[in-house]
Amino acid sequence: METKKLGFLQALGVTLYCALVGVLFWLGPKISPKVNSYFGPVMFLLLFSVSALICGLIVFYTPYKLFFEGKKKEAVDTVLFTAAWLFLFLLLVFVVLFLQR
Repeated sequence: METKKLGFLQALGVTLYCALVGVLFWLGPKISPKVNSYFGPVMFLLLFSVSALICGLIVFYTPYKLFFEGKKKEAVDTVLFTAAWLFLFLLLVFVVLFLQR
């Protein structure tokens, strides 16, 4: 698959995953019971760790495979295009938030 397209799809996957986690935070007080002071930070740290793992897999699994197949340039390009698309998605979110003011 072309590196630009793969980078776009990977960045879209990370963006959608972040949106789902955002919905979880947004609806959290409505769907979860009160949590005592110990389990709140533990749940947050576990979610943070799992999110880092999921985002890392989305972004780096295919480039990892490409790299060890000897396609090092494609692997690096895919990571760079993913980063660029993620930055563009971030700017898009900022623009949407600014326009909603």
